[in-house]
Amino acid sequence: MQHSAVPELAHTHTRPIHWVATATAVAGVVALSSVLQPDAANAAQGSGPESKTAPAVVAAPEPEGVDFPLECGPVKAIVVKKASGDLDGDGRPETVAVVHCDAPMGTPPDGVYVLTRGADTEQPRVVATLVDPKDRQTVSEFAVQDGAVVATLLGYSKADVPSCCPDVTDHAKWQWKDGAFLRSTPAGAQSV
Repeated sequence: MQHSAVPELAHTHTRPIHWVATATAVAGVVALSSVLQPDAANAAQGSGPESKTAPAVVAAPEPEGVDFPLECGPVKAIVVKKASGDLDGDGRPETVAVVHCDAPMGTPPDGVYVLTRGADTEQPRVVATLVDPKDRQTVSEFAVQDGAVVATLLGYSKADVPSCCPDVTDHAKWQWKDGAFLRSTPAGAQSV
C-alpha cells in the first residue's frame, strides 16, 4: 500500500461537532425560510379599478363538424388547410379554413371560410366566405399574418380552360375593417 505524500488533514475527518454545526445551519435555513416568504399571489383577487385581470385564453375554433356552405352532392366536404389568428381585434382567435369537395378525380375548387365561436355557444360557425367555390379558384398558398388572411389563388382566364390547368395566379389579402372583410392585393404581388 502506498501512502500519500500529503499529510492527513485534520478537517477531513468528521467529528460530532461537525454534525451539530450542520444540523444547526439547516435548522436555521428552514426557520428563516418560513419567516421570509413571498407575498401571496393576488393577480386576480383585486376588485378596485387598479386591479386588472388577464383575459381568459380562448382556443381557436376547430373546423371539424362545421356545416360549410358548399354543395358536394354525394361526396363530403373536406378541410384541406387551416390557420388561426385574431382577425377582428377582439382578443379571440378565428379560424380560416380552405375547404373543397372530396372529388374522386379532377381539381375541385376551394372555398375559404372564416369561423368563430359565438359568446353563447362553443359550436364554431361560418361568419364569412372569402372565396366562393363558384369562382372556380384553388388556393395554393395560404396564411394568417398580422391579423390578415393572405392567399395565392389559382384560377382560369376563360370558362373553357380545363380544370387541370389554371392559367391565372392572383394574390389576395383580406382584412377586417368597418365590420367586414375587405379584399386587397398585397404589396409586391404580381399576377401571371
